[in-house]
Amino acid sequence: MLTGSDLLTKVKELGDVSKSDLVRSCGYVSTKKSGGERLNFTSFYEALLEAKGVNLGVTGGGAGVGKGGRKLSYVATVQGNGNLLIGKAYTALLDLKPGDEFDIKLGRKQIRLIPAGGSEEDED
Repeated sequence: MLTGSDLLTKVKELGDVSKSDLVRSCGYVSTKKSGGERLNFTSFYEALLEAKGVNLGVTGGGAGVGKGGRKLSYVATVQGNGNLLIGKAYTALLDLKPGDEFDIKLGRKQIRLIPAGGSEEDED
């Protein structure tokens, strides 16, 4: 499996080929128990992102580690449907339970979640 600059070079070299051919040519192939070929798209794209300098934060340990050993980034992204997902690892850190309610305070380019019945001064 190609990684780093070798991977980037191969991808540029191959140009406009199918995704399957690209993954196969870069060595991200394994053999199924049945003997068939399995293309490892996820591993390929993770290696490609890493080669381009994008840190997915999937390694490391210590504080801020969620399920699966991923380090929390403390960044949330608005999804395609407009929802803003916080994630289970964050709610677990705050010991939040299903049904907990929050007041939403909108500021200039910020959103604050205040526990219902609480005040903004109660923050840790």
